[in-house]
Amino acid sequence: MPSAIPSIARKAAFAVTASLALLATACTGQSNSGATDDASKDTTINFWHAWSAPNEVKAVKDLVAGFEKAHPNIHVNIVGNMTDDKINQALRSGGDQAPDVISSFTTNNVGKFCSSGALVDLNPFFKKSGIDPETTFPKPMNEYTQFDGNRCAVPLLGDAYGLYYNKTAFEKAGITAPPKTWSEFEADAKKLTIPQGDSYKQLGFMPDYHGWESTTEHYFGQFSPTYFDKAGKSNVAKDPAFEKGFTLQKRLVDELGGFQKLEKFRATLGDEWGARHPFHTGQVAMQLDGEWRLGMALDTKPKFDIGVAPLPVPDDQADQYGKGYITGTIAGIAATSHQQNAAWELVKYMTTNTDAVVGFANGIHNVPSTLAALKSPKLKYDPRFKTFLDIAANPDSTTTPASINGGVYLVTIQQFGYDYESGKVTDLKAGLKKTAAQIDTDIAQAK
Repeated sequence: MPSAIPSIARKAAFAVTASLALLATACTGQSNSGATDDASKDTTINFWHAWSAPNEVKAVKDLVAGFEKAHPNIHVNIVGNMTDDKINQALRSGGDQAPDVISSFTTNNVGKFCSSGALVDLNPFFKKSGIDPETTFPKPMNEYTQFDGNRCAVPLLGDAYGLYYNKTAFEKAGITAPPKTWSEFEADAKKLTIPQGDSYKQLGFMPDYHGWESTTEHYFGQFSPTYFDKAGKSNVAKDPAFEKGFTLQKRLVDELGGFQKLEKFRATLGDEWGARHPFHTGQVAMQLDGEWRLGMALDTKPKFDIGVAPLPVPDDQADQYGKGYITGTIAGIAATSHQQNAAWELVKYMTTNTDAVVGFANGIHNVPSTLAALKSPKLKYDPRFKTFLDIAANPDSTTTPASINGGVYLVTIQQFGYDYESGKVTDLKAGLKKTAAQIDTDIAQAK
């Protein structure tokens, strides 16, 4: 079971713009699998990754050791604890010490990685190896590893988001099962809220977009929105899923006491990664979060039973209950690498070999990133963790699409969420139109 803060989750969800400038100048020219190195000859390649916790570093070493055993002629020099900024600088400059293979926690940068040519298109490599990504990886993971037909990345473990709930608090409130629809969720959140003066003894759910993992994209994953139309224009003002998502979240904010009261309470609570996280302490009865939260919560020895379920869905999508938002780590091959065939052998092993993926998932405590690995009997996990495996395998699960300027459009939507929930913006339709126009402007300037 998960027992440490996963590196995927540790990344700042929107700390992507600083690295975009570097990527914009990283046009190194793609090989289109025109690599000429002989992967059967003795060679050494460099693999850069961002994991840093002891158990994570060990898991990476074990993964690479398995690869080197299967490919004794290919030696891998591992460089860990690499930030995206450092990786981007190396992708731009190249050289003998630069990475041949990289892994990144920032899926939001895939559009920039692909469009800039910093990472090579892997489609020719997959075709050459006879591997069909569409039948190998879960649908959302396929989506967030490519941009405009260029598959410059491949999934390397994932995160799935679901609902954690305090089973003891549920029993006290007379709630017999986790909510499946939004109306049930809304009713449960209110029933679980216990006022105390001008604050709360227990809050059913913290709906604010500042509330740890309750970001706009994590919420909207349950509404299955289409972020861009076929012409690449923002769909935020046209797809009713966005209006519905903002409306229901704002109503929950108002029903649970209003934005100011909720924010005042939130300011008294623990942070996302510490032992005093309000779900761990019982101050908040339900929590939107990723698979890593289970182990973190159990490590604090909470005084209640923890339940895990998929997030509820809008009432008119009740038949899709079980889906969730998916993201994860990506891997890719540097366009500057002169050993791309050897690099592909490592990428292929790490991301498509079922036993390798399962072993890495067990070591890192994240969700496996292939459909076969999700069903492997070799997976080791707390029974409650299976909820996240099922969410990852669910064909209705969603993600956020790649964009040429990375996650800038998500920052824009999130900022609008802050303004709307706080009452700064009151006209939702007009606000969505303005948000869409800003997204289109930002993308046009990035081209």
